[in-house]
Amino acid sequence: MTRPTTTRVLPSDADAAMAKETCRVLASRLRDDDLVRLRIVDGPSPETVKVPVAAMRLLVRILEEMGRGNAVALIPVRAELTTQEAADMLNISRPSLIHLLDEGNIDYRRVGSHRRVRFEALMKYKRQADAARRAALADLAVYDQELGI
Repeated sequence: MTRPTTTRVLPSDADAAMAKETCRVLASRLRDDDLVRLRIVDGPSPETVKVPVAAMRLLVRILEEMGRGNAVALIPVRAELTTQEAADMLNISRPSLIHLLDEGNIDYRRVGSHRRVRFEALMKYKRQADAARRAALADLAVYDQELGI
């Protein structure tokens, strides 16, 4: 199973500026074609490479975030996370995540004595929890209006 790369490094000011400019140039050239051709001029001889447009859109998104000074982590959809990595993604403690796993709120599998959480299952739980939070907030807003607050 694919393991995610969870290393996050904040871009320097120079990297952020370069990312912002590169993002601007690449985004202006994106079309709905199947691929994008990039010309690489570094090295012994210039070369043109073909890049799928979906990968270019992802690169533009990464450069946008870097241009804002944000660290970026790339996690394959089929990745499996350790319980600590999954807890970090939800911004909860590892024991809280274990409780969610044991209650059956998030699907996981065991590898020996260790639990592994699929990224897809984690994101499904996160979407459901976010939707429940938004619904509760909407209910509170209606209640506040009824009370005239």
